[in-house]
Amino acid sequence: MSETNFDFDLIVIGAGYGGFDAAKHASENGLSVAIIESRDMGGTCVNRGCVPSKALLAASGKVRELADAEHLSAFGIHAAPVRFERKKIAEHATNLVANIRSNLTKTLERAGVEILRGIGRFEGPQRIGLREANGVDRMVTAKDVIIATGSEPFVPPGIETDGRTVFTSDEAVNLEWLPRWIAIIGSGYIGLEFADVYTALGCEVTLIEALERVMPTFDPDIAKIAGRNLIQGRDIDAKSGVLASKVLPGCPVRIELSDMKTRDLIEELEVDAVLVATGRVPSSSGLNLESLGVKTNRGYIPIDDEMRVLVDGKPLPHLWAVGDVTGKLMLAHTAAAQGTVAVDNLLGKNRKIDYRSIPAATFTHPEISSVGLSEIEAKELAEKNKFELGIVRSYFKANSKALAELDSDGLMKLLFRKDNGEVLGAHIYGLHAADLIQEVANALARRLSVDDLAKEVHTHPTLSEVVEVAYKQASIQLQKPSKV
Repeated sequence: MSETNFDFDLIVIGAGYGGFDAAKHASENGLSVAIIESRDMGGTCVNRGCVPSKALLAASGKVRELADAEHLSAFGIHAAPVRFERKKIAEHATNLVANIRSNLTKTLERAGVEILRGIGRFEGPQRIGLREANGVDRMVTAKDVIIATGSEPFVPPGIETDGRTVFTSDEAVNLEWLPRWIAIIGSGYIGLEFADVYTALGCEVTLIEALERVMPTFDPDIAKIAGRNLIQGRDIDAKSGVLASKVLPGCPVRIELSDMKTRDLIEELEVDAVLVATGRVPSSSGLNLESLGVKTNRGYIPIDDEMRVLVDGKPLPHLWAVGDVTGKLMLAHTAAAQGTVAVDNLLGKNRKIDYRSIPAATFTHPEISSVGLSEIEAKELAEKNKFELGIVRSYFKANSKALAELDSDGLMKLLFRKDNGEVLGAHIYGLHAADLIQEVANALARRLSVDDLAKEVHTHPTLSEVVEVAYKQASIQLQKPSKV
């Protein structure tokens, strides 16, 4: 097919943040672009993920702050009993979603992107079958296609959902009711954030984790201090090493808990509701990738560093994939970055993405954030490349701004090379950790040395001085003779 016969230069399948950034960037670079979306514009993040959940966290966080009489009294403040309206909190999230979704749609339209409503599937190279909502099927073609279909909540075997008493984060963001007692299955960032929301609004929470420790994906030192505040310090009963082997919706919801190792039944619970927060799986099954010879790995589409889709390890011409469906880092800002990189590469530019410098955050109160390597990964790299790993810890208890806020229980762990000072990673728990991590991410992206970073002046008094102290501690260690 000649280039002049294509309907578009580029078709993007999926209008989440990965698809949005790709389509907008391509159109701004002079390409004719269409974007296909079968649900709401904005994908998971805008409609069922980061945007509505952060609205709920913002509102419930205000409730938590106003209800903490002991904390307020330390300032000399005495507040009346806190009252809140669940419906208006839910409406705050709904209104925010509608506003951002509208802005995103208008942005694409102003950029000249054609929005095609329906379900897209491949009918061969550069050919997309589009099933519209009215059932009409038609064919559209493009020189290049970017897959950006995202992901959906994973529901383990044995768990039945009804969307009301047993549900995933997709339904939880609607906050249709407040169960007196809710079990949350999974203690990753989704489980922790919703535990934060529900406990702030007066719900009793049981946190169920199949792995040996609660918060298994977080740095152990961070998990210890965060767990002390976010779990033990609240009305949360945390269970680890147990599997929710069976969950039956109803009033009450019945849960069978089994030992993770032996699979023996150890406990039965009856709760008002269950939130299934056990991760996410790629949305790739309906794309008819088989027609292109693409083989997925547990649903994830294989790509190279330039976002090209791979078949038997080799790039397939004119086909790209970005976002959660690739399984690289399932974060909205990762998807957006991948989308831009994919477009630049199809335009002939040579760009790759540095996943190590992409930060992640959990928006609890206080927040948790990280970037770069974990301590285990850093130790493995140090052993492989024969350098000594440096680890320093900087505490919020020594920070004037945190002390002024009477909220100084926090920690930053910085990982670096002792031979040249290069920053390898950082993990933070404390006030505004999600904002603080960006400074480290920028340093990591540029492969900067703590020796140079320690000379940078930070505003006083601010929380950023927690990072400054870590850099200075690390720089001092560089001056010591290496033990390697």
